[in-house]
Amino acid sequence: MAFSRRGLMAAAGAPVLMRVADALAQGIQPRRGGILQTILTPEPPILQLGVNNQGPTLVAASKMFQSLLTFSPTLEPIPVLAKSWEVSGDGREYVFRLQDNVKFHDGTPMTADDVIFSIMRFHMELAPRARAIFQMIDSATAPDPLTVRLTLKQPFQPFLLMFEVTACCIVSKRLFDGQDFRTAPTVQRPVGTGPFRFVEWQRGNFVRLERFEEYWKPGQPYLDGIIYRIVPDSQSRRLAIETGQVQMTQANDIEPFDVPGLRQRPNLTVETKGWEYFSPLSWMEINHRVAPLGDPRVRRAMSMAIDRNFITNRLWFGVGKPATNPIASTTRFHDTAVKIAGHDVRTANQLLDAAGLRPNAQGIRATLKHIPLPYGEIWTRLSEYLRQSMRQIGIQLEMESVDAGSWARRIGNWEYETSVNFVYQYGDPTLGVERTYVSSNIQRVTFTNTGGYANPRVDELFLAARSAADATERQRAFTDAQKILVEEVPQIWLTELAFPTIHDKKLNNVITTGVGVHTSFDDVFLAG
Repeated sequence: MAFSRRGLMAAAGAPVLMRVADALAQGIQPRRGGILQTILTPEPPILQLGVNNQGPTLVAASKMFQSLLTFSPTLEPIPVLAKSWEVSGDGREYVFRLQDNVKFHDGTPMTADDVIFSIMRFHMELAPRARAIFQMIDSATAPDPLTVRLTLKQPFQPFLLMFEVTACCIVSKRLFDGQDFRTAPTVQRPVGTGPFRFVEWQRGNFVRLERFEEYWKPGQPYLDGIIYRIVPDSQSRRLAIETGQVQMTQANDIEPFDVPGLRQRPNLTVETKGWEYFSPLSWMEINHRVAPLGDPRVRRAMSMAIDRNFITNRLWFGVGKPATNPIASTTRFHDTAVKIAGHDVRTANQLLDAAGLRPNAQGIRATLKHIPLPYGEIWTRLSEYLRQSMRQIGIQLEMESVDAGSWARRIGNWEYETSVNFVYQYGDPTLGVERTYVSSNIQRVTFTNTGGYANPRVDELFLAARSAADATERQRAFTDAQKILVEEVPQIWLTELAFPTIHDKKLNNVITTGVGVHTSFDDVFLAG
């Protein structure tokens, strides 16, 4: 059954209206003006979505770029560049009506041609996850400059979830067409349709964005601009939010062990909402090509050597929860009955004995290199804990420290043995889980199946879940896949993450959707 334009607009526009109503109910009139000072950790290599999809890039670039939709905390679609949309009765045709008078930061109008170029060429070439979904599109046409019609080869139930800015930002066809997408001049000075335009980037110091005066929403954004400070030292970041040098921190900015103290500050709000769409899951990254990591008994033993409750309670101070399987509990089709084996060092050692991995005179069964995730002290502490845990079963981890850019390059090139990673799940396992485990996605690209895991039955189950239109059928396939993955442990799942957003109480409308700090911030304002 096709959705009517009027019905969609009434339902999808409600969260936007509620944000203004809530502010007014509290006696707070949205105020125009002021610069939001915040932090970006670590400093990203570039700020062009699609070309780089690391966490810090997503945070900052989502103020410059937009997509067709965003999503509520319950993952209901909300209009952004698409003011309405219709879905055909057979679930194959999607028609998006675009907002009027949208311009890119260079002053050129955004049209349906830019949307089709972004979907069918830009993201198809750059993003393996997007490519896996967008290759389902049989035709993409523009009946007029403000209408996009996408016809799928077959129905695909979670299709709309792909049109969020971090998954599919809309770029200018004029600036990218005929260029190498990764090295085009605009990559260094991003040009989007968002409420803030790129102005300046002093490496190692700050990124400065300012209000785009031709933004398509009248009277918005409220802020004059946003400055992202690059502050490598974690205690300096805490001091900055405590003393008001910055009004907001997000994601990895504040170490979890500093959060309890900041909760006590009367001028600050600490929120862990706004990650519903992403459902980030962390794991110990395993390269199956490196002996003895290709043996599932070894991976299972390594998993059992880890106390996930210790990680959640003692390292993350209760921010997040222990992972139980490869699908986060906040992602659809998670099966609560399918769980990884618990912390059991004795059984882990027995598994390694059975695998023929005997300890030497020093008690060492194997020595592996380990690259900590270079996203702050908490990740260094996590890797130190993993080293201690592995030592209990005779596996020695040797640490190799790298910066964020080198980490992404090495993981993407398979130049690692073990590491730590976390990946977003994007509301549905087909969108954010499948990519790590299907053999067709073994690529030299970060955030694909870089570990090299391959199981034909798992491939079949993810394909069945992808193809099924019925939710019950999808659940059956996903449950069977979870059972196999829990048994073979292709990656060692650790924690369901919920990063804190900490902000001055004068800053309003910070977390209002299921994508949190990854919205455009066009309605964020400073009161008083």
